[in-house]
Amino acid sequence: MKKVLISGGLGFIGLHLAKVFKDNGFPVVLMDNLSEQIHGVLPSLNNPILQERGVDCVRGDVRRRNDWRAALEGVAIVVHLAAETGTAQSMYEIGRYTEINVDGTAVLLDILANEKHSVEKILLASSRSVYGEGSYDCSKCGRVYPHERGGKTLRVGQWEPACPWCGDSVLAVPTSEEAKLNPASIYAVTKLAQENLVRVAGIALGIATVILRFQNVYGEWQSLKNPYTGILSIFSNKLNQKKPISLYEDGRQTRDFVHVTDVVRAVYLAATLSGGDGKTLNVGSGVPSSVADIAWQLKRCFGISSSTEVSGEYRLGDIRHCYADLTAIRTGLGFEPQVDLASGIERFVDWVRTQPHEPDRLQQATSALVSRGLMG
Repeated sequence: MKKVLISGGLGFIGLHLAKVFKDNGFPVVLMDNLSEQIHGVLPSLNNPILQERGVDCVRGDVRRRNDWRAALEGVAIVVHLAAETGTAQSMYEIGRYTEINVDGTAVLLDILANEKHSVEKILLASSRSVYGEGSYDCSKCGRVYPHERGGKTLRVGQWEPACPWCGDSVLAVPTSEEAKLNPASIYAVTKLAQENLVRVAGIALGIATVILRFQNVYGEWQSLKNPYTGILSIFSNKLNQKKPISLYEDGRQTRDFVHVTDVVRAVYLAATLSGGDGKTLNVGSGVPSSVADIAWQLKRCFGISSSTEVSGEYRLGDIRHCYADLTAIRTGLGFEPQVDLASGIERFVDWVRTQPHEPDRLQQATSALVSRGLMG
């Protein structure tokens, strides 16, 4: 069987993906830098998949050429998950996000362009963030793509985007891969740069590529330590400490939450079938859910009656609505999401109950944004 390298392989998506590949007979290499923000000061390596024969781990930094060389030996399929992912944090750690996300990807591709290797396919984990606000319909102007929301409108509580042409209200609709790209954060800019690097290099080098734009991925094994990403983890930490959940804006902003098992199935299909080769594909549930509803469902599953507060606070770089049009991935790979949100949250909560309680680190993250004028 072909050997698979998963960069960022000790993150929760990577671990689930390693299990799927291993269960189907593929030898797997997991490359990870064990970031303290995600894994803690003393990373846990107790996941059962790490004890399996045929699953090897390499501690490495994507910015280091020799680390890539060690991990790439004998590899046919690269699943490139490694990235800095916090949208808000990216707005003030611009150099670090660019170095890891863009330069790290460039190092991989430079090796493939200039050195002997066995890589046949690259799958890039990109993000719905490249769309910015995504697709909307205006009753006067038809399909439109609103501009990013600036501090001027957010300061007065004008949360909903407006038509960029006539200024009227608009209705969010599923966003397809053909939608206009309009990154609203540094993180999103780096993901789009990754996409262009992989796409152009793949064509030039004769390596099959698939770009997968993940929506909001959640599920068992996700980091409960990182205060910059993963609202289910952030809200769960609040509930475990009997603290109220604070909702930014009015709590009615929506996201497409997709369970990790659906995501790894999409990646596996893209790796083993040719229907996605050379394409960019959305990976999501195709269903918008409000942040307020997520908070309510978590409280229901935990059986906790902590209050939910609408703060009216906002973060620059956040979008209002975006959810995936799944037509292309259904057609190309036969993918269909299988885990509905209610079931997925129940599974997530059952897992959280087995984990040590993490301290609430959100205030520290919030203070960093406020001090830089990135949050109001």
